[in-house]
Amino acid sequence: MSDVSEEGDTRPRCSRHSGCFVEELRGLIMLKVFVDLMSQPCRALIIFLTVNKIPHTVHTVALRKGQNRSAEFTKLNPMQKVPVMEKDGFILTESDAILKYLTAAYSVSDHWYPRQPEKRARVDEYTAWHHMNTRLHASKVFITEVLIPRLTGQPVDSVKLQRALRELDETLDKLETMFLKDMDFLCGDDITLADLLAVCELMQPLAGGRDVLMNRPRLQEWKSRIQSVLGDSFDQAHKFLYSLKDKHISKL
Repeated sequence: MSDVSEEGDTRPRCSRHSGCFVEELRGLIMLKVFVDLMSQPCRALIIFLTVNKIPHTVHTVALRKGQNRSAEFTKLNPMQKVPVMEKDGFILTESDAILKYLTAAYSVSDHWYPRQPEKRARVDEYTAWHHMNTRLHASKVFITEVLIPRLTGQPVDSVKLQRALRELDETLDKLETMFLKDMDFLCGDDITLADLLAVCELMQPLAGGRDVLMNRPRLQEWKSRIQSVLGDSFDQAHKFLYSLKDKHISKL
């Protein structure tokens, strides 16, 4: 995992990561990614790079320290959001765009973002739906139950939390009936970018000790299949999230 910057230092830091090599020193063009592993899309990106053995360097941008608002990072992304990808002067933001670019720019298995038009359209269909559904509603649960209480010192607003949980529950219903159906993965028989983005979002409430898939056996089986495909890269990317879960449970 990337080195943690010194307190007060708002510069993004670089470190080696699993799948990251020092080929840059040999004159090769190295892919750079700017991430914070508390960010769901950043975890998806790191997992994808690691599983596909794409050489890269990881530059940590600690959101909790405001490093995304530094002048240096703002030059990369005026929106001050992670992840950001940079390769030989080509800068790209937005996880969906970055992941799809990587499938075209590197030799990765076709199943991630299939070339066959109908199969690709299914992935695009999910990723278009993802931002205002899976991502929005899983994030609301995390923000309400974990982030706001931590930042303000105030107790969890139970009314807002129950509303967020109802909205997420409706989204999970649609995830099962519209996308997963009777298939192994969201868009068919093989894992795609859709599964990777979705599962990283649904892991986020775990920081507050909440497993949002607990009473959903079909989605639990789907998640297990994803973890089986991704191997250790899944747990490595979620290591910090797991530590937050353990801290939360220890305080109960």
